[in-house]
Amino acid sequence: MDQEKKFGDPIGVAIQEYAKTRKPDDIIVSSDICDDDIIPLEVLFRNYDEMPEIEQTALDRASGKVLDVGAGAGIHAVYLQDQGMDVTCIEISQGAVDYLNANGLKAQRVNFFSFKDQQFDTILMLMNGIGIAGKLSNLETTLTHAKSLLKPGGKILCDSSDIRYLYEDEDGSLWIDLNTEYYGNFRFQMKYKKEKGPWFDWLYVDFDTLFQAAKNVGLKAQRVVEIEDHFLAEITLS
Repeated sequence: MDQEKKFGDPIGVAIQEYAKTRKPDDIIVSSDICDDDIIPLEVLFRNYDEMPEIEQTALDRASGKVLDVGAGAGIHAVYLQDQGMDVTCIEISQGAVDYLNANGLKAQRVNFFSFKDQQFDTILMLMNGIGIAGKLSNLETTLTHAKSLLKPGGKILCDSSDIRYLYEDEDGSLWIDLNTEYYGNFRFQMKYKKEKGPWFDWLYVDFDTLFQAAKNVGLKAQRVVEIEDHFLAEITLS
């Protein structure tokens, strides 16, 4: 069965509905490891002043021609476009792409790994956008593809979290399933009302591991901001 027929578009439907009604609701995020979490819809429609420091810093460091990977409702793209930058958005949600295009943004429905033949000064992968790698074993491939989309002197701005705290006991010792490749490999499923998406792999990566993966593919990662377990990295050509 075609996956698009089997599964819905929870993010797209949520964005379209909130844009019309402004009624707060939640996207439910199920995990195979921990309890369900939520994404409040208002988060997808924040303005610059409402964003956390890590996102504000990333936007302040963006320049030139920008690629916004997993743009959602376009809050980062809108801000940068208002600053005079040329922004391209990519998303796999048709509903999100329709909303972005209807609101004056250039958006394409395309998987990041299939997006080719263009180059950018800045690649934004915010709200743990580097998680698109899915698993640690695919991180270097993800960075290599991002590298192919960079102009000389370009940068990748991405944030992630070291989620080892999920595995810490009260005494500080760690319990980690030794059968897993990496403690930051997750599987998620998103739901919004009656819309349910497919299960997908998503990566949370600590900075030291990201730094080494970048180095292995000829990139240099710098930690720009760190707030508790969350960090912003700027990755450039070595």
